[in-house]
Amino acid sequence: MFAQLHNRYEALLNENNFVTDLLATMEEKTGIQKKYIASGVVSLISLYLLFGYGASLLCNLIGFVYPAYLSIKAIESKKKDDDTQWLTYWVVYGFFSIAEAFSDIFLSWFPFYYAGKCLFLVWCMAPVTWNGSAILYSRVVRPVFLRHQATLDSVVNNLSDKAKNIADTVTKEAVNQVLKNDKNQ
Repeated sequence: MFAQLHNRYEALLNENNFVTDLLATMEEKTGIQKKYIASGVVSLISLYLLFGYGASLLCNLIGFVYPAYLSIKAIESKKKDDDTQWLTYWVVYGFFSIAEAFSDIFLSWFPFYYAGKCLFLVWCMAPVTWNGSAILYSRVVRPVFLRHQATLDSVVNNLSDKAKNIADTVTKEAVNQVLKNDKNQ
């Protein structure tokens, strides 16, 4: 079991992505093997998430900054696969954020909540085929969406129409008030 995890860890460190490139650069400059650098960084972040003040901020930064950076790179690339990967991540992240908004007040009191949340977000953004966002999207989000798509489309269209009507009404009232004030002066 440990040998299998070790082999998977080594394989992750040898993939070609932003993090492994950064680790390779650090290895060149320091002479310390990238597996030790990665283990040290992961250990420090883990300890901070377990015992540090502001673990919520660190966890949210981890779940946002790296995916946002790679999303921008995906938009600028010519490949469609990376766009789909990061759109999938943001859809799952959105669902998770909505669920967390209702449960965070209770869950944040549990020991190691932010470490677990951070592990979940890292799993969702991991640059591997078995990442959490792909699994959760295909097994949970997509089936629920397809089952309720007609209802959701109807609600979105109704809200769009109402928002357009409100915007038109407010604009007309503002123009009328401006014209009325010009006549009075």
